[in-house]
Parts: sequence; structure tokens; C-alpha cells
Amino acid sequence: MLANFFTKSAMAASQVLQGFDPAALQQKLESCVVGIAFDHDAAKSSEGKTAVGLAVNLLSRFYPRIGIVDLTRRDRDLTETLAVQARAINPAIEILDDVNHVTAVLVIGGTRARAPAVFYLGSDGWIVKLSSKDPVGSGDSGYAFGAGAAACFGAANLFRNIFDAELGSGCGDEFAISLIDLVPNAQKLANPSERSIDLGETHLVGAGAIGNATVWALRETTRLRGELLVIDAEKVDLSNLQRYVLTDQGSIEKYKVDSVAAELERSNIRVQPHRVRWGEYLAQTGRWNLKCVAVAVDSAEDRCAIQASLPETILNAWTQPGDFGISRHTSFGRSACLMCLYLPRQVEKSEDELIAEAIRLPERKLQIRQLLYAGESVPDELLNAIAAATQIPEKELEQFRGCTMRQFYSRAICGGLVMHLGGQVGPVPMPAHVPMAFQSAAAGILLAAELVIDAGKLRSGPAAVSTRINLLKPLAGELSVPIARDASGRCICADLDYLRVCGEKYATQAR
Repeated sequence: MLANFFTKSAMAASQVLQGFDPAALQQKLESCVVGIAFDHDAAKSSEGKTAVGLAVNLLSRFYPRIGIVDLTRRDRDLTETLAVQARAINPAIEILDDVNHVTAVLVIGGTRARAPAVFYLGSDGWIVKLSSKDPVGSGDSGYAFGAGAAACFGAANLFRNIFDAELGSGCGDEFAISLIDLVPNAQKLANPSERSIDLGETHLVGAGAIGNATVWALRETTRLRGELLVIDAEKVDLSNLQRYVLTDQGSIEKYKVDSVAAELERSNIRVQPHRVRWGEYLAQTGRWNLKCVAVAVDSAEDRCAIQASLPETILNAWTQPGDFGISRHTSFGRSACLMCLYLPRQVEKSEDELIAEAIRLPERKLQIRQLLYAGESVPDELLNAIAAATQIPEKELEQFRGCTMRQFYSRAICGGLVMHLGGQVGPVPMPAHVPMAFQSAAAGILLAAELVIDAGKLRSGPAAVSTRINLLKPLAGELSVPIARDASGRCICADLDYLRVCGEKYATQAR
């Protein structure tokens, strides 16, 4: 059966499928079975087991029926563990144990499988492998980056196969790519051997979908050490289960930073969770010399605020309609900074305007502004007005009594509940962009990989500022592109005071 957070999954699908119809989506999902198949070789290798686990994790968040298939019938314990994991995410999920009724299947290991559509995936350290023709095997390096990315590419190919009529992009990618140089099918794939790497002190800002996947990849990779300070003020909501890979039904109402911190308790990475927003963290701690900040937030405004605090190195991951990616910012004043990428190009609507329009009460903008500023609960009379404006029975909004205005907007509007109940809302702006689970997971894994590459100096030369990947189309030949500094003069990297302060903080030469 469909998960109890399926409305959010439907929102994600609606942003990538042409001619989207919720009823047709539900019918198609309930009529298909996607499979994850593995053999004993995969089960006994660290990378194979990692890829299988993440594949089950991702598919359980979208499909109501999955097959978990032990091709060599030698690893019953792993099969049972994977089934428990899937049911923790969606207790109503239906699980099969063979490929006889599977519509499309991911295969990890060296064994062939028969099904209408078969995608073989695997990895070798930093290298991702995908084929629709032959098994590609799995390595045993102790790195999770290639294996995790392979699971994301595999899940994307399954989605493209199931929804080929709506997407029209085809599927069945054939490639190998190293996450070090990110050049598909290069003649020589960069693949540094595993060694102990000290991440030093790293700030991770945002413990949402991308932050979850970043921590997942660090947890699954051996021989890492360091200190990770995680900053996020929010709690896990039911709708977050749609794409947060470290969450299940037991995660709801826990602080996001606490959830991710718990995942690294047995590692050599010390975690400090901070239940605050970035500005509050800086004000409370007085920390201004920031060696490395990993950015996993949702908005351009938050990214600009992080750049304004002048970290020495910024690694930024994002998802957006059409692609996901990573940007690297290591030379403030000499190459494009994070703010260069996110400077507003036109007058943007304020948060209170966006919310007022979404709930069809534009005349309540000032009231909403006050509620946002004070962090107060939405009053009963406003909930009743929202019910009338969106055509939702008042009793359906009872669950939001006591919520702040921002919580209500996130859960009811962006979370899709109003749409699920048949209500009518205005155009939902950028905060409601909902990626598919495999898109967010891939972005987070890429962010974790960049942290390790940077700390371990694993890349032989400088990388381009930005790398973009579209998982809904065949992998492009050129993924990394240079980006010039903002030429308008409006960015802080053209401001002499900011350049001077940055140079004094890190004793660098900034122009």
C-alpha cells in the first residue's frame, strides 16, 4: 500500500512527469513491482551491501510494492534486515521475494537476472558503474560514495523506465564515472585507494534531505575522523520521510540534528548538534573563523547569509527542477563565491507575501508577517479563515492548532496535505520544490564526497566551480562547468571591506 506520506511523493512526481494526474500516478504505482536483487558476492562486499541497502531505502519511500530478491539464496539474514528497514519506512509496503512478478529490477553483484527491465549497478571505490546489459560487480574499498551514487542512478533509471511515457527520456544508461573527476567514461577513471582521512572541523548547515544523505555517506565510509557541527532548527515531520534517507516512522518529531548525530555515534567523527538557525549559531557561539562549511539548505537567502559569514571553504549542494549538483568556493575574491550564484536578479516576494498568496488570503499579509516575526501559534480564527479560503473542512485543520505560521506552511501547504484533502491553494513558490528521493540523496552523497576529497587532497588539480547532473536523462558528457564571478559589482566578493576581512581572517591574498 502507499505510504502515509505519499502526498509529498505525489508532489515530487508532479514536478517531473508530463501530464501529471494524481489518480493515474497512484494506479500506475499500485500496478507495478520494482525489485532489488543481489547475490552472495554483493552481500559479502562492503560496497555491494551499501548499494543494496540504499536502493531499498530509496525505493521504499515511493513504491508501494517492492521485491527484495536473494539471487543465490545464501543471505537470508540480509534479506530479512532489508525487509525490516523497508517496513520501518512504510509499514504498509508489500514485499515480494522473487523476480517473477517484477516490472523492473536493480541487480547488484555478478549474477544475471530475468525481468522485463534489468539495470545492473555497482561500484569500485570512487567509481560508479551502471549497465543494462551485463553485471558490473561491487568493490570492497570501505568507501560508500561510488556505491551510494550507483544506487541513486539505479533508482533514477527504474523511475525513468516505469514512467517512460510521461518523461520521454529513455533509460538504460551505460557508463562508468569517477566522483573524483566526474567525467563519464573517461579513459582513465581516478580512484584513490582507501586511507585514513581527517575531515578536521566541518560545519554542516542543514540536516534535511541533502544533509541526511551527506551524513549517511560519512557513516557508511570507514577510516574517517574529525568534528562535524550540524546546524538546523527544525524537527522531522511526517512529510520529510518522502526523501530523508536517515528517517523512518520513529523519527517523527525528533530534532533533525539529533537524528543525524545519532547516526555517527559509533564512528570516529565527533558530532555537535545545534538546534538553531545559522545566524543564531554564530551569535551564540561567536564562531567566525570557519574553515569548511558544507551547505545543505533550501533557500538562496540562507546561502547568501552563509557566504556573508566568510568561511574559508564552502561546498554547496542543491536540487532544483531538472538537476542536482555541487558548487565549490575556495578562493573568495578570485573565483565565483556562493553569493555570486544566488544573487537575486529581480524583486522577490517576501515570505509573508508568499504564504498569504498560497493560503488565498493576501489581505492577511501583515498578520502573517507578525506571526512569522514573533514565532507565535496560528490563532484559531486564522485557521478557520484558511479553511474557508482553501475549501478544507475546519476539522481537518485541527491538527495544526499550536503550530507556528512557518510550521503550518511547511506541513500543510509545502507538505501537500491541503492538496491531499482536495483543497485549493494558490501557486506554491520555491520552498515547495520537492525533489525525488534519489535526487536529494545523490546531492548529499556528492557533498560528502567533496568534503573527503577536499580534506584528503584527493583531486590532482582544481575542479570547476559547479557540477550539474540530471538523473532524469542520459548522463551528459560535460558535467562540470566554470562559472565567472558576478559582474554587476553587487556581490560581496567585490566589496573591499569583505575582501580585507577575509584576508585578515585566513591570511590569504584576496583581491
